[in-house]
Amino acid sequence: MAASEENSALFPIFILTIMAIPIVPYTITKLCRAASKKSKSIHCQCSECSRSGKYHKSIFKRISNVSTCSNMTLLLLWVIMIILVYYIKTMSREIEIFDPFSILGLEPGAAESEIKKKYRRLSIQYHPDKNPDPEAHKYFVEYIAKAYQALTDPTARENYEKYGHPDGRQGFQMGIALPQFLLNIDGASGGILLLWIVGVCILLPLVIAVVYLSRSSKYTGNYVMHQTLSTYYYLMKPSLAPSKVMDVFIKAAEYMEIPVRRTDDEPLQKLFMLVRSELNLDLKNIKQEQAKFWKQHPALVKTELLVQAQLTREFAALSPSLQSDFRRILETAPRLLEELMKMAVIPRNAQGHGWLRPAIGVVELSQCIVQAVPLSARKSTGGSPEGVAPFLQLPHVSETIIKKVARKKVRTFQELHDMDSQERADLLIQIGGLSSSEVQDVETVLDMMPSLTLEVTCETEGEEGIQEGDIVTIHAWINVKRGNGLIGALPHAPYYPFQKEENYWFLLADSVSNNVWFSQKVSFMDEAAALTAASKAIEESMEGSGANVKETSRAVSEAVEKVKGGSRLVLGKFQAPSEGNYSLTGYCLCDSWLGCDRRTNLKLKILKRTRAGTRGAVLADEGPITEDGVEEDEDNEDEEYDDDYESEYSEDEEDDQNTKNKHQAANGTVKKHDQGAESSGSDEE
Repeated sequence: MAASEENSALFPIFILTIMAIPIVPYTITKLCRAASKKSKSIHCQCSECSRSGKYHKSIFKRISNVSTCSNMTLLLLWVIMIILVYYIKTMSREIEIFDPFSILGLEPGAAESEIKKKYRRLSIQYHPDKNPDPEAHKYFVEYIAKAYQALTDPTARENYEKYGHPDGRQGFQMGIALPQFLLNIDGASGGILLLWIVGVCILLPLVIAVVYLSRSSKYTGNYVMHQTLSTYYYLMKPSLAPSKVMDVFIKAAEYMEIPVRRTDDEPLQKLFMLVRSELNLDLKNIKQEQAKFWKQHPALVKTELLVQAQLTREFAALSPSLQSDFRRILETAPRLLEELMKMAVIPRNAQGHGWLRPAIGVVELSQCIVQAVPLSARKSTGGSPEGVAPFLQLPHVSETIIKKVARKKVRTFQELHDMDSQERADLLIQIGGLSSSEVQDVETVLDMMPSLTLEVTCETEGEEGIQEGDIVTIHAWINVKRGNGLIGALPHAPYYPFQKEENYWFLLADSVSNNVWFSQKVSFMDEAAALTAASKAIEESMEGSGANVKETSRAVSEAVEKVKGGSRLVLGKFQAPSEGNYSLTGYCLCDSWLGCDRRTNLKLKILKRTRAGTRGAVLADEGPITEDGVEEDEDNEDEEYDDDYESEYSEDEEDDQNTKNKHQAANGTVKKHDQGAESSGSDEE
């Protein structure tokens, strides 16, 4: 009985151990993530961002960020663990080795006279006749008397000296750390023990596994549903303006699961009237167009209207019930847009090329959502190919101010950006009517905006020139500079309710044929990862070209300095097409800022195959590549489109058609820096 009681006393220790195994590592991981997110919180300090509350550091904001369901559950589990530790420390009895000399306060090997003398003293203190305290009586009987007998009785002392216990040899017992009522297997308690073992050891892990697998089977690694990827793949077309990209974007399975309530009808009707001009409805048949719009799936109607509420900044029209759906749509939007971008550039033909126009449309839609700018604001007006959209991302700037500034011959955003700060301040104060503090906010945002430069080369490693069928290595450096000296930063986006990191897409494409030859996502937030990737890529490239250790080390050092200076390396490969001259364009597109995109022209000369070997034959036989869970749409390959297609909101690229066969490039490579989208169409002689 005593042994079972000792085993049941270990049950709290068993529970504490089981709880600590997952909770301690999970807590450490969560704290590390929180610390990393805090270190990335680099944003502008303008008044609009401060009023948005997105970066607010008040105690109420911190409490609201901490008091999530997962955090509160984790806190409760830690409280239970602390209670168990306290219980084990104060209530559990530690098993001690019986030592009579220690109990009597004597040194080992003490004489019998000293033992009797010490016993008499302790008897006066703890004997029941001298001390009526029950605890003293218990201590005297169980410890003092037993220790005295072990040292004075010849048999007991012999057993103690031989076996370490006055009662002789002690058996070794083992048990399990379970409560006493579960250890009693008589009657109904046996069934309780069986249920405990089956429930904890079999059913609980099985339920957790089923729930995890059922959820993970629906989502990709980017937390996007497989059904969404399939829908995006089949709905993507080679020529899509941003307004048409919107029609594909809102058909995500995540948005189709958003509930549509009867109470949402009236607020959505009011919102429809406010954003109707942005829905591309035919005004000649407005009644039929409106009826057609409302006949769509209710989830599609709701999603499109809420996205338009973000673009037009009609937040006041949202009812409390729509606010939660509105935030849910915007929180999911960056992940969905990233996957939509991948569906645009995924290889669609035998050459492994994606589509350029829908890719640009996805980026433009992302920029408008983050900056809360209508798609119609991107239309070319007054000599500005980008429209008024870039101006609207500046704080305190409205269309009225833009019109006033345009009268002073400042029609493009680049002209405003390139002005002297004092000249710009005078213009905005005297002509635009802004105050000094508002102009300071504008200057802060302009200092935060990235200025990009792009350097692209293509070559065949270890060979001169590029021949058809070669594996071509593309080597691109993207550099970012800001007026405030930062490299990685969070964009100024006061109307987007969540923190959003800047991401860039590098595309090597033929704008005439609408083909994307190579694409890669680039980030400037994690410098350590960029250093590792650039060093490894340069080292492998140098070793592949036969460079010695000294040359490789020097190249790696130069790459490291470039990365620390604000550059990122894009390194990839593609198979050279058939013989001919190709006019390609390298694009660097930002998904968060308007007017910061850069591009550079690249002349690529492919020579006829004269070298022996069939490099790249394996890639040629592979054909189009598809993502997991997405099948190839063969019908899209045969779809024809107009080469003279002009995006509704994109920059006109007719000048690229005139340069297709105009110049020849030596060795298939040309380096060029473009300082802006306005000068990207010209070639350096």
